[in-house]
Amino acid sequence: MQKTPSNISTDLRGIGNLTIDAILGITDVVESLHQTILSFGGLLSAGNRKRTRGITGMVYRNIHTVTEWVGGGMDFLLARLSARIGEKPPSPARETAVAALNGVLGDHLAARDNPLAISMQFRRHGNPLEKHAIMETIQKSNGKLILMVHGLCMNDRQWQRNDHDHTAMLARDLGATPIYLYYNTGLHISENGQNFSDLLEALVELSLQPIELFIIAHSMGGLVSRSACHYAGISGHKWLSHLRKIIFLGTPHHGAVLEKSGNWINILMGISPYSAPFARLGKIRSAGITDMRYGNLTDKDWKGRDRFDCSGDQRTPVALPKITTCYAVAATIGKTRSRWGDDVIGDGLVTVNSALGVHKHPDLTLSIPKSRQWIGRDMNHMDLLSHPEVYKTIRHWINS
Repeated sequence: MQKTPSNISTDLRGIGNLTIDAILGITDVVESLHQTILSFGGLLSAGNRKRTRGITGMVYRNIHTVTEWVGGGMDFLLARLSARIGEKPPSPARETAVAALNGVLGDHLAARDNPLAISMQFRRHGNPLEKHAIMETIQKSNGKLILMVHGLCMNDRQWQRNDHDHTAMLARDLGATPIYLYYNTGLHISENGQNFSDLLEALVELSLQPIELFIIAHSMGGLVSRSACHYAGISGHKWLSHLRKIIFLGTPHHGAVLEKSGNWINILMGISPYSAPFARLGKIRSAGITDMRYGNLTDKDWKGRDRFDCSGDQRTPVALPKITTCYAVAATIGKTRSRWGDDVIGDGLVTVNSALGVHKHPDLTLSIPKSRQWIGRDMNHMDLLSHPEVYKTIRHWINS
């Protein structure tokens, strides 16, 4: 579990690297459009995707060379500056911005070893929990640990919303000890799931007393938690036997509406050779986001495939863990039951059926009993973090 300090020069270095990558990407888009125009491709033809040649091609190659040279020099200077500027505690505003950036570009940041990439860790009060801190936290607990798993583009501090914190109230009302997961939401869900499983296994091995684990997961966090359970079973991890309950809050078990829409926009833009270069801008979104199109949980769901291809739902069915009791909370902006409100809009990001794990195919439906489902009406996706009725439901389920 690595510490994630806030360092001015490190931030500048990360932003600088990202800026260089963006310039190179946009240069590719412009060059591709330029070549398409020169080749007079038909409106619905495939178009010539090769790079420009001659003087024009030399210009674009020089842009690439200079940009990469400037980027390397900037990286070198900021790396030296990093050793001269002291660290300071990260501010909530900075962490919110970094979490959002990781949600959109986190896979790219990690692949480029960008210092802005988030490393998965357990935290409390916004601080990383190292080995000794985890042991101390467990010893001071009553053996009941609640693991909070945040959603896309978010961080552990954002469980507090509108002066309300589910975990703080659970600690007060039930004496439970909260531990927060902090992770790069731009990575593939299966990658985060495996890392989460490894962290939980290490946590259990540090405990000198019997412990019970409870997971409360919002949005993507529910998919990461399910993936962790799946890989724990494959790896024979012991922590799964300590997991008593999982409560899903607005988890897109069968995909999120906006990601499906985003993929169709990519396809439509790719029809014409004149708009196709700009479709690349739509492909900036991270692997974590595209995994949410259908709710991918395993490596098999994405390895060897074009994640922007409209190939339909081909994910591997993953059942809920048999020894764990699972609950699902869905939200809808509609005040009353309606097909448009529940099945199309839902909470603005996730439909009701997706949040409840309901699917027309038996292999994909999660079969969560009605008694373990709850639908919040006249509320949106983010209201699940702060609505009083949601908290009452969570408290009742954990205490039952």
